[in-house]
Amino acid sequence: MKGTILLKRIYEPYAKSDGFRILVDRLWPRGIGKDQAKLNLWSKEIGPSTELRKWFGHDPQKWVAFKKKYRQELADKGGPLQELRLLHRKHKRVTLLYGARDEKHNEAVVLAEILEK
Repeated sequence: MKGTILLKRIYEPYAKSDGFRILVDRLWPRGIGKDQAKLNLWSKEIGPSTELRKWFGHDPQKWVAFKKKYRQELADKGGPLQELRLLHRKHKRVTLLYGARDEKHNEAVVLAEILEK
């Protein structure tokens, strides 16, 4: 049985209702201490490659192309995505944490779409 997936900026306060908290950014977010983050897992490998991240630059006009390219990267490195799928099945609630300001155009949105299918 799959659990619920929540998306949340890591800069938002921790809540017990977050459940299992996973940071899905390749880079550690600025200004956040390890204790403050209250992570269960930091899955650096699941984040988009440096090249893709820099190319995208959170430009909404590149969103469709970014999603396609990121999904291809995820297909090429199945391990981290498989781990995320297992955690999604294991926990009642999983919160994917990200640092981006844009709540609609970031890797956590893509990952949630994949996991919910």
